[in-house]
Amino acid sequence: MRNDAGRNLRKTDPCDRSLCLPYQLLSSTNLPHSKMALWSVVCDMPPELFNDYSEEFPRNLRCFLGDWLEKYPWEFITGSDSFSAYMADSLLSAMMEKLQELANKNCQPSLILQLTANLENAYRRDPLQLARTVKQILDAERVVVQNKYQCLPLSFHRQQEELKFGFDLNKLQYKLQEIRALYGNLEDASRVSLQINPVDSQFSTQGDLQANSLQTLHTLFSEVAKELETAKTRLLKRLDIWKRQQQLAGNGTPFDEDLAPLQKRFESLVDVCFKLRQQVVALAAQLGADLQACLQERLENVFKSLVKSAFLVDKQPPQVLKTQTKFQATIRFLLGSQLFKAPQTSFSVLANIVTEKQARELAAGHPDASLSESTGEIMNNVAPLETSATSNACCAVFKNMLLKKIKRSDRKSTESVTEEKCAVLFSVKINLGSNNTFLLQALSLPIVVIVHGNQDNNAKATILWDNAFAAKDRIPFVITERVPWGNMCETLNQKFMAEVQTTKGLLKEHYFFLAQKIFNDNNASYEDFQSRCVTWSQFNKEILPNRGFTFWQWFEGILDFTKKYLKDYWSDRLILGFVSKQYVSSCLSNALPGTFLLRFSDSLIGGISVAYVVRLPNGSCQVENIQPFTATDLAVRSLADSVQDLPELQILFPNRLKREAFQNYFNEELPRKINKEYIQTKIKRTIGTLPLVPESGWPSPGNTSPLGPVDSYFLPAESVMDIGLSDIHGDMDFPMQLDPSASENLHGPSLDELEQLIQQQQQPLFHSPRNPGPTLTNLC
Repeated sequence: MRNDAGRNLRKTDPCDRSLCLPYQLLSSTNLPHSKMALWSVVCDMPPELFNDYSEEFPRNLRCFLGDWLEKYPWEFITGSDSFSAYMADSLLSAMMEKLQELANKNCQPSLILQLTANLENAYRRDPLQLARTVKQILDAERVVVQNKYQCLPLSFHRQQEELKFGFDLNKLQYKLQEIRALYGNLEDASRVSLQINPVDSQFSTQGDLQANSLQTLHTLFSEVAKELETAKTRLLKRLDIWKRQQQLAGNGTPFDEDLAPLQKRFESLVDVCFKLRQQVVALAAQLGADLQACLQERLENVFKSLVKSAFLVDKQPPQVLKTQTKFQATIRFLLGSQLFKAPQTSFSVLANIVTEKQARELAAGHPDASLSESTGEIMNNVAPLETSATSNACCAVFKNMLLKKIKRSDRKSTESVTEEKCAVLFSVKINLGSNNTFLLQALSLPIVVIVHGNQDNNAKATILWDNAFAAKDRIPFVITERVPWGNMCETLNQKFMAEVQTTKGLLKEHYFFLAQKIFNDNNASYEDFQSRCVTWSQFNKEILPNRGFTFWQWFEGILDFTKKYLKDYWSDRLILGFVSKQYVSSCLSNALPGTFLLRFSDSLIGGISVAYVVRLPNGSCQVENIQPFTATDLAVRSLADSVQDLPELQILFPNRLKREAFQNYFNEELPRKINKEYIQTKIKRTIGTLPLVPESGWPSPGNTSPLGPVDSYFLPAESVMDIGLSDIHGDMDFPMQLDPSASENLHGPSLDELEQLIQQQQQPLFHSPRNPGPTLTNLC
């Protein structure tokens, strides 16, 4: 975007997309364009879809204002009371200023100035009508977007929630001003009444006015207290949403962890609470003892709730925690910078490990019972609660905690140690003066403690399930045993994208194969699976049929394998991935010989196999499956180079030439230092072929082999020896003709020597009855 874009607004077409861009620069918010609520979508839609404009508020005015219009609480101005009128008048003035600003930046400002004058004439006497008009326009735009996309962006809902809170806060502050004004009127009336003779008729009138003012005052106080309680409830709900998003972030869901906006909300409500409490004390005589006591109790409850809720875990400890391993965590007190007066009294936060049972006692309102018995020992478990001068955040940072030991609790006979959940309890006692002491406690997300690395995989499964499917306001740490398969798909997709660090998620065919695997059902349709529920046992307790691992162990192995070796290939959609052999056969059934695709192995943990079309001697074609490449294989030679090595692979399904598809991933062999005493070697992958046929012959296609049918798949790989030389002119292709002067001293291996070399591979005769195995040719 150019810096002078604001000076290039065209008078003829204010709805042009380019005219919307300067308004983002002039916006009072710092949201990037991708997070704008609706205008970035609306201005690209056909104008005829929107018919809610009027002569006073035409479409070109809407286009000039752009996304600015959506950043103010028009839809919440629904009444005709004094506050609504005040807000409408303020927004009208803000709109005038905005249009004047646009006119100053426009080389031809006459159109904008004319629109500004028309707006002023039409709505200055009745700004509430302007609020109704704008609300109608924005509502209509929302409906059109909703109808087209069946949803509204998440950023829109968040912005609406922020606007609502700001509107409610403005209303509270407005009513506080009304209380102060009414209190001033009461004082004036009291002074006047002292100057009037009691027998004078004005005395009775003045008394009636005072009584009405007192009643109004009582009503105002009650309304403000109720609205403050409502605002507090909404704020705590927003905090719960933040905590839930923090938990989902443990599974890879994107998360805006910035607590600064929530801190401002907490501070704003506490400020209102303090001011209202001061008013209650100042007007004690006018309120009466009963009303004063009631108001003070309600305000005290609001304050205590805000203080206790403001203490939370900002940076969670690792949810899979190994003993004797250092870890970190950060605690934040959102009201610390406001309540802790300088010089700040030092408060220390304490961290303790607690069991699920102790966490339940804590949730039930027994804060001391949670530490009645020792569960484990955390070293370096004390940190000071301090306020940063730069960020204004009050935090306790634990940098070097270490779980020295853990005491296991009693478990069900069917549960393993990796299903046992605990948590870290952070607590601190603070004193806010006048014997106002608070015990603040915050519980971390559930943690699974392990003592050995081989427990890591199953512990991750426990945490993934808990993070994804924890119910709101649950008893710690109760979790459902079954969830809809669709929810499971969302969780697996988010975890895959986060772990692999890719924007390319799973597709419909991937979910179908995963469902077939976890339910062990190859006959159901995709739609059938969508109505099913998957259990925890199916996810990570039951061993898959004919395998030695669970569904999660297999899936997590692919995550790790893809993250380390296949990330870029997956992101470029070079890998088909989670599909069955049957699906692959259907894809390749009519493909040309040499067509191939890549899929994750369903028989190995962390493997990728190549399926390709080969032409048989009789002219027919069939699909072959190469033995899967594992991490060990790809650590020696990359996937792209392995594919490049195999001349049998020519076309990546459906129709991309191999060289074109993988050209960005081929590794050029770096020149090595020449040593004339040795012949240099190269590594190349080849597909195995049959060794010499024994006298008895191979089994015929119809014969039964103990390893299964062998007619449709290549037999195992064998080593092939090629010789390549390098000289000062660089590497040469191989095999190559040796220098004649040296050839007399070099002889190719005899048949016996070749058989001996094959035996030295120390590989069984068959890698797999159906998987031809690629080998590395070591050129010596």
